[in-house]
Amino acid sequence: MGRTDTIAAIATPPGRGGIGVIRVSGAKLASFAQILSGKAVEPRRAVLSRFLAADGTVIDRGLLLRFPGPGSFTGEDVIELQGHGGPVVMQMLLARCLELGARLAEPGEFSRRAYLNDRIDLVQAEAVADLIEAETEAAARSAMRSLSGEFSREVHALVLHCISDGVDAQLLGDQEIS
Repeated sequence: MGRTDTIAAIATPPGRGGIGVIRVSGAKLASFAQILSGKAVEPRRAVLSRFLAADGTVIDRGLLLRFPGPGSFTGEDVIELQGHGGPVVMQMLLARCLELGARLAEPGEFSRRAYLNDRIDLVQAEAVADLIEAETEAAARSAMRSLSGEFSREVHALVLHCISDGVDAQLLGDQEIS
């Protein structure tokens, strides 16, 4: 992809809730997670953790998850902080991530990185937005089928069929293809 910077964003909708999620994506996030929590974090395991400020005080307490790349959504190392969902706490946790060298992610940037790192195709990237914006069950099911790759597989099969027919047509010249 060429980009090596680390991005962070609040992944839950604005407002108050029991849980809020901060997502971080970039390179070498094992040390990032260790600085935030004060301990080593095993991959793909939810760990109850303290989230620490630079001076060692506790900002919040919640679940910390680490997904090493390339097996994450973005294809990069990803960590998620699942803390209490108050806006002040979420802003404090985000600010701490930015202090540690992350920059604020642009809208859709996690999906863009997943696309650029060949984790999803363009149809699947658009399906993420469609699923988030779905207003009916039918729309959500349709978006989920696209996100799972069903639509892309069908299009790919049609493209291969058309290519095959085109090659057959060139080989046969003006003869009809049955």
